[in-house]
Order: sequence, then structure tokens, then C-alpha cells
Amino acid sequence: FDASGSLMERIDGVFHNLCASETSPELQAAQRRLAQPLAAHSNAVYMHAALFARIDALHQRRDQLGLDAEALRLLERVHLDFVRAGAKLVGAQQLRYAQVTERLAQLTTQFGQNVLADERDYKLELRTEAELAGLPDGVRAAARSAALERQLGDTHVITLSRSLVVPFLTFSERRDLREQAWRAWTGRGTHPGASDNRPLVREILALRAEQAALHGHGCYADYALADNMAREQSAVRRLLDNVWQRALPALERERAQLDRLRREAHSKDSSIEPWDWRSWAEQVRQRTYAIDDAEVKPYFSLPRMVAAAFDCATRLFGIRFVEREDLPVYHPDVKAYEVRGAGDRLVGVFLHDNFARPSKRSGAWMSEFRAQCRNGGETVPIVVNNNNFAKGAPNEPTLLSFDDVRTLFHEFGHGLHGLLSDVTYRRLAGTSVLRDFVELPSQLFEHWMSEPQVLKTHARHVSTGEPIPDALVARLKAAEKFGQAYETVRYAASAITDLEVHSLSAAELPSDVVAFEEQVLQRIGLPAGVGINHRFSHFQHLFAGSGYAAGYYVYLWAEVLDADAFQAFVEAGDPFDAAVAARLKRHVYAAGNSVEPGAAYRAFRGRDPQIEPMLRERGLIEEGATA
Repeated sequence: FDASGSLMERIDGVFHNLCASETSPELQAAQRRLAQPLAAHSNAVYMHAALFARIDALHQRRDQLGLDAEALRLLERVHLDFVRAGAKLVGAQQLRYAQVTERLAQLTTQFGQNVLADERDYKLELRTEAELAGLPDGVRAAARSAALERQLGDTHVITLSRSLVVPFLTFSERRDLREQAWRAWTGRGTHPGASDNRPLVREILALRAEQAALHGHGCYADYALADNMAREQSAVRRLLDNVWQRALPALERERAQLDRLRREAHSKDSSIEPWDWRSWAEQVRQRTYAIDDAEVKPYFSLPRMVAAAFDCATRLFGIRFVEREDLPVYHPDVKAYEVRGAGDRLVGVFLHDNFARPSKRSGAWMSEFRAQCRNGGETVPIVVNNNNFAKGAPNEPTLLSFDDVRTLFHEFGHGLHGLLSDVTYRRLAGTSVLRDFVELPSQLFEHWMSEPQVLKTHARHVSTGEPIPDALVARLKAAEKFGQAYETVRYAASAITDLEVHSLSAAELPSDVVAFEEQVLQRIGLPAGVGINHRFSHFQHLFAGSGYAAGYYVYLWAEVLDADAFQAFVEAGDPFDAAVAARLKRHVYAAGNSVEPGAAYRAFRGRDPQIEPMLRERGLIEEGATA
């Protein structure tokens, strides 16, 4: 079963990667048309009575089959896949379950296309110097490049790409234009008409509640969490509540710094609105920590940061990246690399697609055109990292913010999880792990981007080649915790709204999802002027697919793991300690889903994770304190 369907999977990988990275009206039409038939095909496989009977019979006597550990894990996972796909349902229930999943495939496809349509159609043109006031050269260059890409002549354009709209909200001196951009960004999917996602969200939630009920669960969250490390809502709620209660007072300390600066500046603004926070925070950052984006970004050119990520992978895991300009790629911006290991062995192929464009969905993600396995022959993985960085002006370098560099390292961590996979079976390969474990390899890899020795080697001035000054590195490190409460509150609020809406039964679902979201935020006491990461109407983690539904908490869950995991290197006294890196590769990056994730972590760390390192990293407890 694991070896079957390879041709279908090959075509499916190409198709869905193109739909995400380089789509077109024709591809979008095909994607809508194929959503239901592809879901029906999956149902036909996983509801095949005779096939499931065979797998179920093997599963019942799995302890007597003499299987090795990986084969046993495969049997357990495939059996669970069938069960969760409705194989145990009978008669009308199974028929209805198939109808639900096929309709969900159509709705989630349309949801993602609607978000892309709102992002593609919006543009805030900046025609005068007054409208550009406050924007650093790098942001201006990116806005000019966006205008040229859209053939808009002699102007600058702010799009809803995160790498453009966030810098605009951070640096623009025009409060009225910041508000326009913020409202467009947070209003995606709420405009009456073809791209209105609100009715889609309501129907998706209703179908998920029905899906869970058919499995005997009271709500979708219970169904989703049953196959995660957390297992139960109570575990997720404890984590979120712990962090939320610590983040609120930390946020008010950050707000006090912003308010103090506003008073000193004799600002006429009566309060800090969501479109103001980043602007005032940036001014505090510049004044308190002497961090100026115009000073920082020249040290973080895209090519040098890619080289830094590659170098860290080489030093940790013994692999190297060889650019292959002769390999065909789907867009001129994509760079292709062969990944080679010990003895020049081909490990895989890595594609790097770094720039925003109208034909590409927003955000940043890792995907695979092909997964690693040895079942039916050696298959090396083909992995792609997608980012949405704002491209520099023609003949000008692309410069990254410190946050952009973190994104690049994060997605590259996912990429390494796919590339370093060393398992027999495709079902267990790479990132095919439980959702609250999959973010561990990515978030852990972020730690190396700010290591002083990495910065001194790779963060060099784009014009002079001089390494980043020690004093600037010290200022960056000192400023790392500033703003963490703001980011924590925004993230946790989105995770809470996700869990709350997916913990409702079908009878409890609201008719107005926007009003429900507001009620949840009021009940938990979301502080004024902060906002949240994602509103339901454009929350692609939840509604452009089911992978993170009732699971947006996983980034925080995995952060407990990654902060504790990096402490192993700290304790060894070297961020590239060979013994720790070897354990990390074997038990985390290479193991895929061949081992239960809790056991895999304990094999690496020697114990269960502790929460204190994560809380310290976010500045939510003092150094040396315990949770």
C-alpha cells in the first residue's frame, strides 16, 4: 500500500505546488474542478471495505507478526489513517462522510483562492514624497519594484504581501495611509462579493463539526487533537493560558514604553491603534536600543543569508548545496540545488523560491514535489522553500529585515526535515509527523541565525563587505526580547480563537463567525491597539486546508520543544557541537514519523522537555526563574 500510487503522487505534487507558487486563472479553474474528484478518489481508497479488512486484520495481530519497529509504526499509522478517514463507518454514515470531505475540499480550495484574489487586487499607490514619508530606502525600493511588476509606471505600491505591508506599518509617518493598509490587510476575505470568505467559514465549521460527530467526538477540536501530541483540549488550554497570563503584564510594560515616547513627542494621537503599534515600537527600538533598520538591513542581503543557512546545515549535518542552473524550474526567480552528503552521495534536490509575486499565495512554507523513501527503490526528496520577500529594485540587492532572516531560517529548517529524512516508507518520511511536532525542526533552526559566530561570518555589509560590528550585534541581542509580548499576545489570541470555534458542537456554531471571534477576544481581554495574527476570514492555516484546524497552538507547543532542544547545545558549550548535532539529526531531522514523537525527543534530549527555556526566550520570566 505504501509503495502504491507513486505516479498519482508525482502529478499531484507538481500540480498543487504550482497552484501555490505560480498559479494562473487556468490552474485555479482546474484546482476548483479537481478538488471534489481528488477527494472522492481518496475516499474510494480509504473506504475500500476489503482493503481495510486486510489492514485491520493485520493490525489486530500486529504484535505476533514479527515486524521491525519501523514496519510496526507504518502499520499503526496506516491503520489510523483509514479509521480517521471513515473506514469503520458503515452504510449511510460512510456515504455522508464522503460527501462531507468532498465538499470540504471544494470549500477550502475556494477559501485560499479568495484570499489570493484580495491580495492580488489591492494596491496602495504612493505618488508623492509626502506619501512616502518615513519609508527607508529599502522599503521604497521594494515598493517601486512592486509597481514595476504591476506595470504601474512612475509610482510606488504597497501590496498585502507581509514583507511589504509590515514594513510600511512600521516606518510610514502617514497615519492615515497606515490605517488604510491595515484595514485592507486585516479585511481580506470580508468584502461582499465573489471573494467573501465568511459564508465559506460558516459552512466549513459546520461540516467539520459533522465530521467529528460521525467519529463519535463532541467537537472538531477533540477529533483533531486525538492524533496530536497534546491529545486533549485541556493540555492545549493549560499551555495557552500559562503564556497568555504571563504575556499580558509584559505587554503593558511594552505599552508604557510606547506611551512614554508618545508623550515626549507631544503626539496628538489620543490612543495607540492597531495601525500605530508597530510605528511607535520601532521608534522605541531605535531610541532605546539604537536599532535602525537602515543600519541593520545592509548586513542581511538575501544571497548572504542563504549562504548562512547552507553553512549552518553543513556544519551541523555534513551536507552541502551545489547550485544547478541547468535544471528546469517553474519561474525565473527559483534557484535549484543538489544536496550532497558524505562521499558526495546525492541527498536530494532543493528549490528556493524567495520572492513575492501576484501569482503566488502569501506567507512562507515548505513543500515537497517528492518525498524520500526506500520502499520499491531509493527515492531522493525534492523539496521547495517558498518565501514572500519583497524584491529589491532592478539591479539593486534584496535586503532582509532581521524578521525576514528568521523566516528564511524557519522554512529552511522545514526543508532540512524533508531533505534529511532517512526512512524506508513514504508514509513516515520527512514532515509526515504529528502537527505539534512538525514545527520543532523549523523553529529550532531559527536559533542559529542569531548566533554571533554566524553573524560575524555571513552578515557583511552589502557595499563594503565589512562584517557586522560587534556593537551592532550586541544591540540586536539586547533588543531581541523587546516586542516579544506584542507578538506573543497576537499569536496566542489567534490560537485561542481557533480552539474556541473548533470546540463548538454543530448545535453551538454561531451564524456570524466575525461576531463570535470578537466575543472571544473581548472575553479573554485582548488589549486595545494590538490586534491578532489572523482573522477567520483570511486564516489560511485553518480554512485553506485542515492541517492546522484546531491546531494553530502547535507553534507554541513546538517552541517549548525547540527552546529546550537548543539548550542541549548551550550545555555542550558549542552551537555546532558534533555529538549533539549527530543526535539531533538521527532522532529528529532524519527519523520522520518512524518513531513516536515523544520517544524521539527523549532519545535526543535524554528527558522530556521543560517549559522554562521558552518562557525565558520570550521574556515572560526572568533568567534563572522557574515556571
